[in-house]
Amino acid sequence: MISVVIPAFNEEDNIDELYERLTRSLKDFRFEILFVDDGSTDRTWEKINNLLEKDKRVKGIRFGKNFGQTPALSAGIEMAEGDIIITMDADLQNHPEDIPELLKEIEDCDVVSGWRKERKEPFFKRRFPSMIANFIIRNLLGIKIHDIGCTLKAYRKNFIKGLPLYGEMHRFIPVFSLWRGAKIKEIPVGHSERKRGKSKYGITRTFKVLLDIFFLKFMASYSTRPIHFFGIPSLLLMIAGILTGGYTLYQKYALGVFAHKNPLLLLSVFLFLIGFQFLMIGIIAELIIRIYHSIPPNRTYFIREKIGFKNEDS
Repeated sequence: MISVVIPAFNEEDNIDELYERLTRSLKDFRFEILFVDDGSTDRTWEKINNLLEKDKRVKGIRFGKNFGQTPALSAGIEMAEGDIIITMDADLQNHPEDIPELLKEIEDCDVVSGWRKERKEPFFKRRFPSMIANFIIRNLLGIKIHDIGCTLKAYRKNFIKGLPLYGEMHRFIPVFSLWRGAKIKEIPVGHSERKRGKSKYGITRTFKVLLDIFFLKFMASYSTRPIHFFGIPSLLLMIAGILTGGYTLYQKYALGVFAHKNPLLLLSVFLFLIGFQFLMIGIIAELIIRIYHSIPPNRTYFIREKIGFKNEDS
């Protein structure tokens, strides 16, 4: 079965058209559509309820407030029942008509990522920052796709279920899948200008993405042994402090330089103390990582209501 997971925030004007285009595109497949209402203040949830009344393949998840796209996708993925999970936006900028091609391509791989090759958005505000971010991602994280930010993707469920998604990490799901050993493809998909509703993103998102990239690079290299990241500079600094201190003593006893007038004395103390602090940070990080891996992940969202599921109370 195919599960289509769609986060929606104030998308009342797009829900009906999206549903119609989805059902036409997936008419040859067994599927379910999971709408996740991310705390909408308009009639989005009412529209989802109306669709459920006429089509039992529609399911709805309603958050108590606006938690963001990552928790919305996480909730939908957690409750999806399909072997293949499709993610897409509700704003109709992604084309439902591209989904059959994604399903065709995933037959011999694990993840198929959409590439908005002809992106219909302002160049300097959206496309240029995205090009920079994608260039850094390809070279720093080692995932060879052009458009990490395109929500339209297809995943085999075993490569996406159970991922600890938080913050704004939804765009990096292919990176997490790659770390699990997934084979990833990328295909061009259609993209349209937003016709109805209001975009929820601004240029400030670019800076957040850059910070996430560097965090993921750290996690990729040192997520299980952070002491290796902090330990090397700590040892180098401490050794430098000891050597500088030794040279200070040599100057005192061999050359007659008074230690209290020698700036190298303070430098040696500072180098050693800074190195020791790095070592302590590494040990603390190591303890935190071990605690992190020993406890189950917590949800970063609260579900107010679910409809269309077999058990709507869980």
